[in-house]
Amino acid sequence: MNKVGKMHTNSNLEIELKLHVPDTSLAGLEKALARGKVNRVELRDLYFDTLDRQLALQQVSLRLRLENNRWVQTIKIKTSSFSTRIEYNHFRPRPELDLDLYQNTVAEKFISQLKSALDVRYETFVQRHYRNTRQSSDLVEIAFDRGFIRSGKQELPISEIEFELKRGSRATLFSVANQWQKDHQLILDVRSKAERGDLLCLLENKPKEHQERIGNNHSQFESQAINLVWPARTSKALHLKPVMTTAQGLNCIMAECLDQIIRNASVIAEVDTAKECKPDTSEHVHQLRVGIRRIRTAWSFFDGLCQLPDNEHREILKYYFGLLGGARDQSVLQSGLMPALIAAGQPLLNMELSTNVSEPVSVSKDSSFQSCILNICAFMETSAFMKAANTASIKQVKIKKYLLLRLKKWHQKILFNSQDFDQLTLKEKHELRKRLKKLRYALQFTIALLPDQKLKTYQRELEVIQNLLGEINDLTTALSKFTALKDLQPEAWFACGWISNRLTNLEQKTTKAFENFEKNRYWR
Repeated sequence: MNKVGKMHTNSNLEIELKLHVPDTSLAGLEKALARGKVNRVELRDLYFDTLDRQLALQQVSLRLRLENNRWVQTIKIKTSSFSTRIEYNHFRPRPELDLDLYQNTVAEKFISQLKSALDVRYETFVQRHYRNTRQSSDLVEIAFDRGFIRSGKQELPISEIEFELKRGSRATLFSVANQWQKDHQLILDVRSKAERGDLLCLLENKPKEHQERIGNNHSQFESQAINLVWPARTSKALHLKPVMTTAQGLNCIMAECLDQIIRNASVIAEVDTAKECKPDTSEHVHQLRVGIRRIRTAWSFFDGLCQLPDNEHREILKYYFGLLGGARDQSVLQSGLMPALIAAGQPLLNMELSTNVSEPVSVSKDSSFQSCILNICAFMETSAFMKAANTASIKQVKIKKYLLLRLKKWHQKILFNSQDFDQLTLKEKHELRKRLKKLRYALQFTIALLPDQKLKTYQRELEVIQNLLGEINDLTTALSKFTALKDLQPEAWFACGWISNRLTNLEQKTTKAFENFEKNRYWR
């Protein structure tokens, strides 16, 4: 569909990708956009919902748009695809909604379920520059939006570029978007204007004592407001079905993991917080690493059962995971371990932070990192393995049989590698910890396929061991730092002794936990 100037009375699949344009990229992007015939239009959108957000909670947006002195009513419905939404557009003679337009359409069920009146919740004001680009017979529209979202006194900036497929294959859409991303250091963002406006409206309607205005002379908001508008994206439950092929199952898992990765990365990269506020993104960094670890676990879990992304992209993501780990280790030391040491009597130390640690904001903005994520999204939505998975024949590979066999194999490998735990090297303990994490994530992926009996006990025992090994890993990393300090700062001997005693205690607990875990009969 055309972004402006065309009416549709039937369901329309909008296929597009959206990326944020940083201020540093504006000049180059505007110059590149001007290499074709550029159209310009001012857009004002009024977004409607009920007071209790009945549409937003179902990932549906309803708006009236003023474009070229004409009003257009649009409803958009999110699908499971990153690049696809169901959309209906109708011209209106005046800025009034006509909900009867959705009779006998997919949108009817969402409208018919509304239990209270619709009203304008927020607005957007945008200057749009757009033009078309062609690859062979394929056609992609490029639209650059600058403006803001407003709800009451609250505002958020808009600086984004959308690539919409008008004609041809999705591979072309991703190809065009990827080239612009590389050329202009763009940042992938899956949040629509409607989603951001809905959260802004929530902030505006909080009790007055909890409000703080965004932007202008306010450099920060209170933490409660920040967590409302830019929450860290945690992992969500998955519901694989026994009738799925392994390709369908992997696609379902990857989509959930990528959503977690992209949402946390976009906040860390300051997509709409730059010059507005400085939120604490330590939890976003943690959840970004969780998302990366989960998707890498999924690739290991499905290895040999269906097609995986290119090894190059998997290795790139692994590299950036490692960069983010350095920042995480320093955060654990500063906010977790040091307060505990000081409480135990640690004398003051001159702890210089490593200058080699990559800043999470730089990692998230890195063009190669963003390109890697975009390429993995392209793999999901354009590769041959998904075309095969979407055919009528879904009994090619029984997902339940193969995945449960693999879970059992991973379980047995952990039991074998955990024998004589106290005699394992640091490297062996670290590898064992990684295997445990992979098993836990794989269990989360397949929980809908697993027998319920004794599952909670099994998960609880697994979590206990993982937490113990996690603390051992953190303390071992910290011990090496304090050991390097003790010759020049004798006060560091206190930390070395305290950590060593704690490690001894933890290793005893872990040995006992593995003994209990081995007695568990869940897989036997």
